[in-house]
Amino acid sequence: MYDIIVIGAGAAGMTSALYALRNGKTVLVLEGESLGGQIAMSPRLENYPSIKEISGEQFADNLYEQITALGAEVEIDKVTGIEKADGKFTVTTEYGKYEGKSVIIAAGVKHKHLRTDRDDLVGKGVYYCAICDGPFYKDREVAIVGDANTALQYTLLLSSYCKKVYIYTLFDKFFGDGSLAKAVMAKENVEWRPKTSVFGFEGEKELTAIKYKDENGEVKTHEIPAVFIAIGQIPDNKAFANLVDLDKDGYIIADETCKTKTEGLFVAGDCRTKAVRQVSTAIGDGAVAATNASIYLESLNA
Repeated sequence: MYDIIVIGAGAAGMTSALYALRNGKTVLVLEGESLGGQIAMSPRLENYPSIKEISGEQFADNLYEQITALGAEVEIDKVTGIEKADGKFTVTTEYGKYEGKSVIIAAGVKHKHLRTDRDDLVGKGVYYCAICDGPFYKDREVAIVGDANTALQYTLLLSSYCKKVYIYTLFDKFFGDGSLAKAVMAKENVEWRPKTSVFGFEGEKELTAIKYKDENGEVKTHEIPAVFIAIGQIPDNKAFANLVDLDKDGYIIADETCKTKTEGLFVAGDCRTKAVRQVSTAIGDGAVAATNASIYLESLNA
């Protein structure tokens, strides 16, 4: 029986483990895929306070070493369900079952990927976070793929320091807020390419060009050093739906306390409803969730 079971070993999950361990709790971290979550895919992390530059992989490795040194148990095992009975939680995975007094869900989200002929250039010119990786292309030309709020926000951000931003959309309209679309179209260094379909990437070790079809179906190539894909994110919270409330997009409904509707069950990071999804906000959630989980555990002994 563990004090706290953390589902997910990204920034939010491992920070949850860190704070729980420092509060004297026994912790099991369950990760279904790879350690580090999305941040581990970033070639450089430069927007975390006090760290000038570090690779996302190294950042994740450091956090992993920190929690295991404090006694965290980590298992690569995908969670398939959670139940609560008689005041304890049973977490079912593909390979077994684990019991805990409290659970923190930090399952993260996945970016929707373009269907292309290449997936080896992610982090090498193909990116999914302009806030994280856009500054590497200051004074250079870049491209955006997407037509909703995130794509428009990324375009405005990139246009503030990039030489030129090309925005590719499937349709001849934007599906984000009108004010954002108006602001984008007012930028002199933004070129909108509607009715286009980006379907391929070129480059050996780094991106050199994107391939797309125009509105007439003609295949064209655009030489560009970076493209930012902003076609949405997908949470994977169905396994927890019996104990949490989900919004229409599948995110776990919780405020800044990181508490769910089930007592003793908390949520941290990108998988919960929130306005900003960054490594720093994920870490903040992890600290809050673990602190409140520890308070909950103390209340059981009161």
